[in-house]
Amino acid sequence: MHRKLLAGLGAAVVLLGMVGCSTSGIEGPKPTGSQQQGSQPDVSGVPDVVAEVNGVELTKDEFVELYEGQYQQMQQQSQTTGEEVDQDALRKQTAEAMVDTELLIQESDSRDITASQKELDAALEKLATANQMKTADEALAALKEQGLDEKAVYSQLKTQVRLDKLIAQETGDIEPTDEELHKLYDQAVAQQKQSGQGTELPSFEDAKPQLVEQAKSQKQSQAYEALVKKLREGADVKVNL
Repeated sequence: MHRKLLAGLGAAVVLLGMVGCSTSGIEGPKPTGSQQQGSQPDVSGVPDVVAEVNGVELTKDEFVELYEGQYQQMQQQSQTTGEEVDQDALRKQTAEAMVDTELLIQESDSRDITASQKELDAALEKLATANQMKTADEALAALKEQGLDEKAVYSQLKTQVRLDKLIAQETGDIEPTDEELHKLYDQAVAQQKQSGQGTELPSFEDAKPQLVEQAKSQKQSQAYEALVKKLREGADVKVNL
């Protein structure tokens, strides 16, 4: 489904496990020569049906595409840490992420959450901007080169927008208070002192825009985790890995 190609569209980016993306282009960075010579993503034991969620089957093809994107990102990180990618754990995490996403899609269906053409166009513009492209057409052309035609792009955007709206319903008003922002700033100051770094932090006022985004992101993540937990409690889920 090329889920990893859609970057910078809001909270549901995390939910859909869209990893391996880069702000310098639609597609994430390619492995270096040393990475290519290392281990490869192992999907040899993945069953044709990776999981079932309330009767909906999640297939191996969907899993493999998502897993390979996540593996690429983890492999890049391993070049820095020197630690091998734990593929058993990563396969399980990928399957669980797929289950969470399907539960959210089903919940969006049950709430009749829709996405208008105007919202889809706005999401595409945001995607282009996030990937440093001037126009939506430029983003569509880049995605087409990777085998994703316009219809498929808009199909994914539709899912993305609907999940963003679902999370927005759960979070409600997420504008942080000054008290919350000061708490985040104080935490950053304390962490800097603990780390012993000599770099001086910007003033609270200068850091405020970043603090606002951080606070909103935290509230969205909390709403996501709470909703997924609730949906799992009443769901019929079977993971075959």
